[in-house]
Amino acid sequence: MTTGAPTPAHPARPRRSRLRTFLPLGVAAWLVLEIWLLIVVAGASSGFVVFLLLVAGFVLGAAVIKKAGRRAFQSLNEALQRGGTPQSSGGNGLLMLGGLLLMIPGLISDAVGLLLLIPPVQKALSRLTERTLDRRLREAAAGSFGDAFQQARIHRPDGKVVQGEVIRDEPGDAPQDPRPPLTR
Repeated sequence: MTTGAPTPAHPARPRRSRLRTFLPLGVAAWLVLEIWLLIVVAGASSGFVVFLLLVAGFVLGAAVIKKAGRRAFQSLNEALQRGGTPQSSGGNGLLMLGGLLLMIPGLISDAVGLLLLIPPVQKALSRLTERTLDRRLREAAAGSFGDAFQQARIHRPDGKVVQGEVIRDEPGDAPQDPRPPLTR
């Protein structure tokens, strides 16, 4: 049964973003490179040395994540006791990312994780990320996901303003007859 409207020969599909196209290829290339590098290092030294490197990376990554998490929790706790909002995390997120990369088996991820533990690298990456995020939020089209973030980031005088309506129940507004108890 037809409605008289012609059906297109090829239905239009939305265009795939570059990220969705190239991310799986990048992850696959990264995994192949990690495995190849582990095999090369194992061939040059021994499999036991590679095993020790991977275990040391895992232990160091776990310690870094624990330290960064403790520091972030302490910062949040102090800010809540002061009655304010927490200040910038001071790189706790990048420390946690570095620890996570150290925990992932592989020498390239370990090298990147160790780089993220260096404070000047953290500061530079943090500034770059903040500038990029601000630029993208300013360029966000109306009604997009980025526009929602831009609206949420509008600066308020004290940061504690919640838009809404207050409805007060006055004692005289309560119903006169009490409600019966809930029983079966």
